[in-house]
Amino acid sequence: MFAVIKTGGKQYRVAANEKITVMRLDGEAGEKVTFGEVLMVGDGDNMQIGAPLVSGASVVGEIVEQERGPKVIAFKKRRRKNSKRKRGHRQDLTIVRITGITA
Repeated sequence: MFAVIKTGGKQYRVAANEKITVMRLDGEAGEKVTFGEVLMVGDGDNMQIGAPLVSGASVVGEIVEQERGPKVIAFKKRRRKNSKRKRGHRQDLTIVRITGITA
């Protein structure tokens, strides 16, 4: 059984016992988190597609850890003007293990 959920402005296809990396969620490692915005639930041949959400469906997961993504460098240079700017950014991420899908 799998589901398509929406969190942090992105959509993820998830299944049970699968780890996904999403934008930062509040909570510590070991806490349960519930995703209520389920867009689709599928099990083999039968699928439920929401318009826009599947009613009564939810996905439950457990926070594995909070981490930060790789450093992304934004470097801007204006040639022949002795002007340049270097900025770095690291995104806060959460690793979640999916424990169950209810349709």
